[in-house]
This record gives sequence, C-alpha cells and structure tokens, in this order.
Amino acid sequence: MTDTAHRPQALTVGEPRASDRVASLLAEMTLDEKLGQLVGWWVDQGAENVAPMQGEMATSGDYVEATRHGLGHLTRVYGTRPVDPVERASWLWREQRRLRDETRLGIPALVHEECLTGLAAWQAATFPTPLAWGASFDPELVERMARLIGGSMRDLGVHQGLAPVLDVIRDTRWGRVDECIAEDPYVVGTIGTAYVKGLQAAGVHATLKHFVGYSTSAAGRNHAPAQAGPRFVEDVLLPPFEMAVLDGGVRSVMNSYAEIDGVPVAGTPSYLTDVLRRRWGFDGVVVSDYFSVAFLQVMHAVAADRGEAAALALEAGIDVELPTGDAYLEPLAERVRAGEVDEALVDRAVLRVLAEKEELGLLDETFETPPPTSIDLDSAEHRAVARRLADESVVVLTNDGVLPLVPGVVGAAGAAAAAGAGPASVAVVGPNGDSAEALMGCYSFVNHVLAHHPGVPLGIELPTVAESLRTELSMADVVVEAGCDVEGDDRTRIAAAVDAARGAEVAVVVVGDRAGLFGRGTVGEGNDVESLELPGVQRELVEAVVATGTPTVMVVLSGRPYAIGWAVSGAGAPAAVVQAFFPGEEGGAAVAGVLTGSVEPSGHLPVSLPRSAGAQPFSYLHPILGGPSEVTSADSTPVLPFGHGLSYTSWRRSDLLVDSAEVPAGGSFVASVTVANTGDRPGTDLVQLYAHDVVGSVTRPVAQLLGYPRVALDPGQEARVVFRVPTARLALTDRQHRRVVEPGDVELWVGGSCAERETEAAVRLTGDTYPVTIADERIVGVEIETSVGS
Repeated sequence: MTDTAHRPQALTVGEPRASDRVASLLAEMTLDEKLGQLVGWWVDQGAENVAPMQGEMATSGDYVEATRHGLGHLTRVYGTRPVDPVERASWLWREQRRLRDETRLGIPALVHEECLTGLAAWQAATFPTPLAWGASFDPELVERMARLIGGSMRDLGVHQGLAPVLDVIRDTRWGRVDECIAEDPYVVGTIGTAYVKGLQAAGVHATLKHFVGYSTSAAGRNHAPAQAGPRFVEDVLLPPFEMAVLDGGVRSVMNSYAEIDGVPVAGTPSYLTDVLRRRWGFDGVVVSDYFSVAFLQVMHAVAADRGEAAALALEAGIDVELPTGDAYLEPLAERVRAGEVDEALVDRAVLRVLAEKEELGLLDETFETPPPTSIDLDSAEHRAVARRLADESVVVLTNDGVLPLVPGVVGAAGAAAAAGAGPASVAVVGPNGDSAEALMGCYSFVNHVLAHHPGVPLGIELPTVAESLRTELSMADVVVEAGCDVEGDDRTRIAAAVDAARGAEVAVVVVGDRAGLFGRGTVGEGNDVESLELPGVQRELVEAVVATGTPTVMVVLSGRPYAIGWAVSGAGAPAAVVQAFFPGEEGGAAVAGVLTGSVEPSGHLPVSLPRSAGAQPFSYLHPILGGPSEVTSADSTPVLPFGHGLSYTSWRRSDLLVDSAEVPAGGSFVASVTVANTGDRPGTDLVQLYAHDVVGSVTRPVAQLLGYPRVALDPGQEARVVFRVPTARLALTDRQHRRVVEPGDVELWVGGSCAERETEAAVRLTGDTYPVTIADERIVGVEIETSVGS
C-alpha cells in the first residue's frame, strides 16, 4: 500500500454531537493537545507481560513529558502489578490534580481498567468467569454483579471498564473461551447487555470486546485470520453487540484484532463506522485493543509504517489508541502536518473523547477532596453475589445417584445440622482439588498479575474445593492428594491418590485447567490448544481412581469444555461428573455445596460439550449439513448438548401452546408452557424455548434458542411460563443480504436442552417478507405465573 492512499479526503460521517463547551475546548487546542487526548499512558508498562507483544511495543516514556500537552487515558494503574489500592488511589488523585493544574487546558485523564471477573486490582473481589455467567443463564444477577464491580472502580477513580466480551464461541480450542459467555448469540447479548447496564449504572463506562469476529479465528488460534462470510457475521456475530448498543446504551467499544476475509477490522470503516455508527447510531468512543493500531503494520502488513497505520485506524473509526501512543502521537502528527491526513479526522475523534469526559463529569471535577483512606473492594455484598453466581453456574453433567453426598439435606443450615449423615471419609484428589488459582480465569488479578509475584499474598479469601468440603462435611475425614499436576507427564503421585481413594467412602477427583496468558497455563489469552483432551495425565488419574471401585465424582474446573465423553458414559466412567467454569472466589464453596446438596444444582451448559478437537468449530446453531449424516464418517454430535444440566429433583414440561396458529412476519406471538417440579426437593429449572424455521431462502439452524427464564419451584409446585416472542428473533440475512423475517412454518419446543423436544407446538408466519430495522424488538418478554400443584 502506498502513502498516497491517505491523502486528505472529506469526512464520510457527520461530526459527533458535542456541547458548546466541548466545541469551544476543541477550538482552543493545538494539534499536539488534540493528539494527547487520543492516546493512553501506561504507568507500569514495563512491569509485567499482560498484553500481546507488550515487550516489542514502545514504552510510555517519561510521564511528565508524555503528559505535557494533556492526556486522554491513564492505562491500568491498578491492574499491571500488585499496588496497595488506597495508596494508588491517592497517587492517582495527585496526578489528576497535576493534569488539571499544570497542563494548559487542565483536562483530567480518563482512567480505564480491566474488569471482566471483577476489578483487576489487588484485594478486589474475583467473580466467576463469563462462561460461568452463561452457565447461570441469569442476566439479572450478572447486572447486580456488574454494579458492584462498577462501584469499586468509581471508589478508586476509574472511569471506564474493558468489559464485557461479546464474542460468540465457535471453537473451544481457542484460549479465550473462558472470557466468553456462550455459543448462542442471544444468550451472549442478553447477559452481556445486563453487564453493561450494571456497570454503567455505577457511573463507569463499559467497553464491548472484541468488535467483531475475534472468536472465529482459524483453527482456534489467537489472532489468526477469520474467514467469516457476511451472512455469518450479520446473523451470529453482530447481534450481541447490537443489543448492547441499542438496549444497553453502551458508551465504548473496542475493536477486534481479527482480519475478516483479509481485511483487518482496525483498518476498515465497514464495522467501526458503517455498522456501529451509521446503522446503530452509536455515539460513544471507540478505543483500540492494545497495540492494534501498530499491529496494522507489524502483524497485518497493510500499513508501511506507524503513520500509515494511524491514518487507517483513525479513518476506520478508532478514536483512542491504547494502551500508549505508538501511532497516534508523532507518526500521526507528521502526516497531519504534511497534509496527508485531514485534521478533521482528528477533530472528530477528539470531540468524542471530550464528550465522554464531559459525560463522566471529568471536565467539572476539581479533585479538591482526596480519596478515602479505607476502601473495601471485597465486602460481604461482593462475596454474597459471587457465591450466588457461582452456585447457579455449577453444572451437573451426569449422576448415577451418588450425588448429593448428603441425601435429603436441603439448604446450608440443613447441611450443617446433618453433617454426620454424609460419608465418613472423602478423598479429594486431583491437581485442582486444593488449588485457589484453579477457581479463576486468566483475567482474574491472581492469575493475570500475581502469577508474576509468587511472594505476594492473594489479597482475598479463596477457599478451595477441599477446604470447602471440610466445612460442609465437618464430621468426615477429608484426605487430599494431588495425584498429578495440571500439565506435564509426572505420574509418580498417582499411586498415593489411588491409595487415598481406595481407603475412602467417596472420591472427588478435581481436574481441569490452570488459567494464564501467552503460554503460561492451559487456557487463557494466547493459550490455544490442538487437543481437547484433559491436559497432562489427568485422564489417567481419573481412570485409576475409578478403577479402585470407590464411588467417584469427577469435578472439572476449567475455562473451556473438554472432550470427556469417556467420563460421561460407558465402562469406567465416574459415578457423576460436575462442570464448573472458573467459579471465582466463592467457587470452592459453591462446588462443595452442590456436591453435598446444600446447594441445588441449576447450571446449564452455555456451550456444547465437544466430541473431539476434530469436531471443532461447532455450534448447536448448525444447519442440517452441519450435523451427522450418511455421507460422512465424521460425527460432530456433541457428547452433551447446549442447555444440558441436571438437577436433584425432577421436572415435567408440558402443554406448550401458541396464542395464534398464524402471525404476520414482523409481528409477535405468545407461547406458554407448564413446568412442574415432580420430585421431592426444591429446585430451579431453566425453561428453554427453541425454534426451527422449517424452510428458508437460506439454510436455517436445526435449533435456535428463542428465550429462557430460570423458574424456582418447590416440590409439587408448577408454573405457567409465558413467552412474548417478537418474530425478529427469527430474522435472517437473505440472498440479497437484507436482514428480514420470512413467512413460513416454524416448529417450537421446550425441553431440558436444545436436543430434547419434551413438548411441541408450531406457528406459521404469514404475509410478505418483513425488513427488520433497529426499531424492532430484540428481547423475548417472559412472565411466570406460579401455583401450587396437587
């Protein structure tokens, strides 16, 4: 590409909406002051490797010199190394005062931080990973969690959070699966939007990641190209972002590192401007993923130098370069002064940044009052929400009756009172049985940062599964043996684990992942895999314990689903298998509670349990040709389907009815179903309404989740669940690449997963093909009418 590609050109998007105050500020600014607002400064960039190619990128340099003309963002002042939060808050307050008093225009910096599983700061609460949010299917609880996270951030002077991740899972070999919510776009959209609402209700701007196509990388490799067709992008990848923009009112978006069909997202206006701003009307700020502007030169080779990379990104719609000003400072300044980049593009971005600072109150902030000298980032309320979300996210995959370990005991008080009713001896074996780190994802502060500081205390209470089982089963003898490591081929400790299991009434084998970054761990950013077998020799450990004849429960603490078909069924399978996706600081207690029965299991798989690595990429949203057939010997059918999850009670779903057999395409219909708790324990059912568009102008998925509520019922109780479904939930991108609802027959069903048609109905969409607009409803309304059964 030649430099002539970025000669001055007219703006294609109208100027951002800005107040008179913001417009006046812009009019006063020199070019250097403008560019200063478009970059970040990383306080501790050289401290740790927490971003891709961090060591190869330019450092932030001298702070005073870098901020001479003002500054847009301060980058990760809490989340790069373990700093005392109170001391760092005081430092930040002083630095903001200095920016106000010692720069010509006195504009404070916007402070951003990671907050995916809680504020990424030492001593801050660590909540379950997003894949666990998906397993809970509880948007309201996720919103409450996000509000708490936002409150902690505001207490420390942080204004913007780099979350949530709205990438739809396509390939579980990808290392960043634990950062994602689900393989279903609607689940991703509803839960992600709830997170946005919670964080922003606390006064912190959320940032959608990673717009768009990042999770569809070839072979599940991080930063690999995405060969995604425009229809797939429209129907699967964009809807969660659309919901968060239009229904959540998100104020910030971060670009994807991906290149789609050979074009890097960071260097084309197709998504960041045409879709995000023109179609959806987004008027917030687009920030770059770390170093992604420079990556246009370094990794994509669509720019000859940093200046050309800056021109491409700015024109594409990236307003702020993070984490530092590698391209948007001197390289961009040179091009603007040479007349090769229209300064109006710079002005457009600066107006957006200043408008965001005004919205956050930064332009009025005097910083007269110092921050508090005591800040509780892991309060009782934090831990209560962390515990509830962890409880709801644990998924019982199989159970031959060995669970719960304390039969007939319901609720924590009952468990404590009847502790003696459980097994007299329990062997907790496996590398994750007594590991606190195994409870958290790669963006938790413990695994993201403290892994580089082995002598620093964790800063929060993190009871392990073994410790929690000792609490739940206070009268039992709980013996702990690791047996092996998460990684590696050391088998020398398996014999000790087998002996422990042989001498116990029950064995709990806790296996799975260790989250980390860029090769440090088995899952996490940069930790992509070629196999979906359990890492190391963990399968051998499980099989050796099962072979003792002791009833064995396998617990998987992981950031991705593994190919564990051998453990789900067949000879040599454990008596029960439980999946927990990095359940956070209260995760050990949640897993122990589910095992003993003091917690009723209610989690469901937000992603299909894979048959093998060779079956990837896979989604339950596949068309007919994406499933098994007689013309191939390769079977992609998952071991367990999307939506699967067992309970300690039993359920009946019946009498699915539709209010009208026909409804106009573009209209809405009401579907209702009766759900009954037919067992002898209270429980919570996930009521899943699915649809299949029988004939379409383009191929349609064999199953599509329309809506879902959690319904808690006592034994013998039943409820009528009413879904109000806008037909836009069945929208598709047709052959003319229009987003439409087509007339035709639609099958409906409710069951325990996408694969179970327990009760069925049908509706016919009539009339003309309906063009969908952003004004159409995207959310399925749900009402629950509960009554006591006979």
